[in-house]
Amino acid sequence: MIWFRRLSIAAIVLAVAGFIGFQIFKVSIAERIFERAITQNMSGNRFAELPDGLHVYMCGTGSPMADLERAGPCMAVQAGDRAFVFDAGSGSMRTLGRMGFDFGHLEGVYLTHLHSDHLDGLGELLLQAWVAGSRSEPLPVSGPAGVEEVVAGFAMAYRIDGGYRTAHHGPGVANPEGFGGVATALDLEQGSAVIFDEDGITITVFSVDHAPIRPAYGYRVDYAGRSIAISGDTLYSSDLVAASQDVDVLFHEGIQVTMTRVMGEAATAANRPNIAKILADIEDYHATPEDAARAASDANAGQLVFYHMIPPLPSSLLYPVFLGDAAEAYSGPIRIAEDGMLISLPADSESVDFSDAVR
Repeated sequence: MIWFRRLSIAAIVLAVAGFIGFQIFKVSIAERIFERAITQNMSGNRFAELPDGLHVYMCGTGSPMADLERAGPCMAVQAGDRAFVFDAGSGSMRTLGRMGFDFGHLEGVYLTHLHSDHLDGLGELLLQAWVAGSRSEPLPVSGPAGVEEVVAGFAMAYRIDGGYRTAHHGPGVANPEGFGGVATALDLEQGSAVIFDEDGITITVFSVDHAPIRPAYGYRVDYAGRSIAISGDTLYSSDLVAASQDVDVLFHEGIQVTMTRVMGEAATAANRPNIAKILADIEDYHATPEDAARAASDANAGQLVFYHMIPPLPSSLLYPVFLGDAAEAYSGPIRIAEDGMLISLPADSESVDFSDAVR
């Protein structure tokens, strides 16, 4: 027993000494951790490190509803050493920055439609592309008719801030010639059309069904034998199925109506009729997980990834609830994306690699 008592006393002494030592040196320890993290962040070049192929940065996988874990819908796609962003929801640019995305390679933005939750981060994106990307000309922004008004509005809202930055940092850092964006309205009533075809990269726009929001689009990206499709907001869409044939990954939105109906009942009970009506209305222009799975099956997609979920999913324990019977409609792999996740499709390969989410 004596040896046990002595061992216990020694352990307590060591623990106390360790605690005191940590308290004395915790500022120094924190500073070293901070310095190491900053050094790694500044020196890292994810574009240079990734192999040739398609790489999808999940910068926003949330819904229009408040969500502490997910930014508004946004995907950045790296094809070789060129990059494009599809939608720019609120908060998504901060996620994209944490992921090590190189704004200097960004060549354009494509909006699926003009609902605010898909573009309310566009101002921050234009600012990041301008300064962090060292742009000398405005960033191209393409989307449905009305995109000109949206881009002009953000330019007006950020004009004063842009002037401050040029005055403070100088035109070498914030070149006024590169401020803002230049809009291109895509005119497509139905079907699909190729809108970008350079260096083996093809971007195809296709119509989707998000009525009464018209037009509404999805996009397909092909490069180096790999392909992805992005649904935007839609019901089951035959145009999406036709344009997405044989893609490696179909990224699709989804609404789980059993969950939103519970929320609607709670809103009614709390005497919030406007919220209850909105929750009822949104059922008629979003796809259920089962409908998205049916689209993936009909398109012969290699994998189905949900990237824009309604309602918010604060815990992965809710993933099976959200998916419902999707697996009965589609036999391939089904995943739910998270903010900060990188999905890589190496060139001339069949693999699809999912990284852990960056927080």
